[in-house]
Amino acid sequence: MMKASLQDRLHFMAADGETAVRTEPSLFAKTHAFMAAGALYREVYDAGLYPYFRPIERNEGTRAIINGKEVIMAGSNNYLGLTSDPRVKEAAERAIHQYGTGCTGSRFLNGTLDIHLELEGRLAEFMGKEACVLFSTGYMTNMGVIQGITSKNDLIFSDKDNHSCIVAGTQVSPADTRRYRHDDLTHLRRLLQKAEAERPEADKLIVTDGVFSMSGRIAQVPELVKLAAEFDAALALDDAHAVGVIGPGGRGSAAYFGLSEEVPITTGTFSKSFASLGGFAVGERDVIEYIRHMAHSHIFSASMPPSNVATVLQCLEILCEETWRLERLWKISAYMRDGFRDLGFNVWKSQAPIIPVVIGDEMMTAFQFWTDLLEEGVFVNPVVPWRGAVPRGHAIMRTSYMATHTDEELDYILDAFRRVGLRHGTLSNGLP
Repeated sequence: MMKASLQDRLHFMAADGETAVRTEPSLFAKTHAFMAAGALYREVYDAGLYPYFRPIERNEGTRAIINGKEVIMAGSNNYLGLTSDPRVKEAAERAIHQYGTGCTGSRFLNGTLDIHLELEGRLAEFMGKEACVLFSTGYMTNMGVIQGITSKNDLIFSDKDNHSCIVAGTQVSPADTRRYRHDDLTHLRRLLQKAEAERPEADKLIVTDGVFSMSGRIAQVPELVKLAAEFDAALALDDAHAVGVIGPGGRGSAAYFGLSEEVPITTGTFSKSFASLGGFAVGERDVIEYIRHMAHSHIFSASMPPSNVATVLQCLEILCEETWRLERLWKISAYMRDGFRDLGFNVWKSQAPIIPVVIGDEMMTAFQFWTDLLEEGVFVNPVVPWRGAVPRGHAIMRTSYMATHTDEELDYILDAFRRVGLRHGTLSNGLP
C-alpha cells in the first residue's frame, strides 16, 4: 500500500520540461499534522497566543524591549544580573581582540586556549575539587559526562524530573537506566535494592538536578549521599541552577548542605549566573581526565569561544568579590514567594530564585494568561505539560529573579499577576 496520497505528492519541472511527480517521504507526515488547521499549534498560533520564540530586541538585565515595548524581565536565568554589566562586556571584547571570535576546532585538537586552562583551574579551586573540564554548552556537559563515565554493564538511576540534557545523556549511554519518582528516595532505595539483588556486578550512577529547573526545589543531597554510599554508587549533581545561586559563595547544592567532599561529580552551566554559554564538570582529577578523553560531546565539538570564556572568568571574579549579589538574590526570592502566596497563588515548594506560579490545567488559559502579563509589561516563561516539562494539570508561569531587580520592579510584577490572576479566576483570594 502506498504511504503517500496524491495530495502528498510534490510536483516539479523535470530537466526535459515535463511535469514530474515526487512522492513525499512518509517521515514528514507528522510535520504536516503538527502544522495543520485544527492542530493545537495552529490553534494557539492563530489565536495570537503563541508565546515561544518571541524576539527580544534589547536586553538590559531586568528590562527588555519586546515588540517595541519595554517590559520587566521576570523570566531570565541571569541570576546575578551580570549579562549587561560593563565589566563583563569589556572582558568579552578584550578576548575577541586577543584571540578572535572562535577556536574553529575541538579542545582535543586545535581548540585549547590558555584561558580555557585558566578557567578550568579557577573553577576547580572555586568548587573545592581537584580538576575541571569545560564543554561547549551545559546541555552537552551532562550528555557527555553521563555517556563518558558509564559503560555497557552499568546502571544509571535518574530522577523523573531531571532536565532533558540528563535524559539525553542516559539515552546515548550504553548503560541501562532506572528512573525513580521525582524526589522519592524511598522509591530510589527500592530500585537500588532490586539492582543489587539482580545485578550485583553492575557499577551504579545516581544523577539528579541539584536545583530542579521548573519547581525551584533543592534536591535531598544528604539522603542521596547516604544512599550512594550504602549501595556503592557514584553521585552526580547537575548544578545548572545552583552554582552562583545557592550554597556558601554560590558553590552549589552540595556546598549548601556542607557535603562538597561527598559528591564526586558536579556539573554546571555558564548560561545562567555566569552570563555566557558553555558548561563544566568538576571532580577528582582521574575522573575528570577520563571524562575529558571519553565524552563525545567534548572530543567532537568546537570549544567555547574566547569571549565566552573571558565572560565567565569575569563573572566568577565578581561573584567572589560582590557577595551582596547572593544575599540580595535570596532576599528577593523569599519576598516573591511570600508575595505570590499572600495573593493566593500556588508556588509549589520553591526554595530558589525559580518560582513557579501555577495557573491550572487549561493550556489555552495559560497562554492567554502569559499574553495578558506581557500586555501588563511583565515577561515570564509559560510552561505547559508538553514532553514532561511539568505534570499534567499544572501549567505554570515560570518566574525567575536577578540580584539586580529593584523593589519597585518586584512589586510591579506581583501587582500585574494580581490583576491578571483576578481576570482569569486563578486566585483563591485577593481583591480587585
